[in-house]
Amino acid sequence: MRQARSIAERVARDAGLEIFDVQLRREAIGWVLRIVIDRPAAAQDATPAAEVVTVADCQRVSGDVGAALDVEFTFEHAYTLEVSSPGLDRPLRHIADCRRFRGRLAQFVTSAPVDRQRHLAGRIVAVDDTAAAPGTDDVPDAEIVIETERGRHRIPWSLVSRARLEVEF
Repeated sequence: MRQARSIAERVARDAGLEIFDVQLRREAIGWVLRIVIDRPAAAQDATPAAEVVTVADCQRVSGDVGAALDVEFTFEHAYTLEVSSPGLDRPLRHIADCRRFRGRLAQFVTSAPVDRQRHLAGRIVAVDDTAAAPGTDDVPDAEIVIETERGRHRIPWSLVSRARLEVEF
């Protein structure tokens, strides 16, 4: 699996993309190697179109990863290769994700109540990670600030169990 991920990372990097996730799972159709690609945060600009992974991106990575796997790696079983994007309702897995998507609607589930709630949804207005060492994303006491209909809430990142963007139309 590490070798498959390494191949996928190399191909994605050559395409100006990055790997968001790689999974190998047994499903009803058999083994599925699922690769999720994303645009690097550094490639982002103010336009939503710049953060979109296109169908052409997925096709290119799928073809190149498939060819590289055929040459460099052999699975014990037949498998289906799937390449996709994280989606419009993508998970937020790191403080950097929250910073990157500042201004967007998001939903947070916490392990302990925040303002007497464990499920909070609102627009990300700030990331307070002033305690972070420069150049790191390891900030145990960082807080995500969101704006809801009821006001602002500060969510300690250490309490976040799950977070994802919400789809806006």
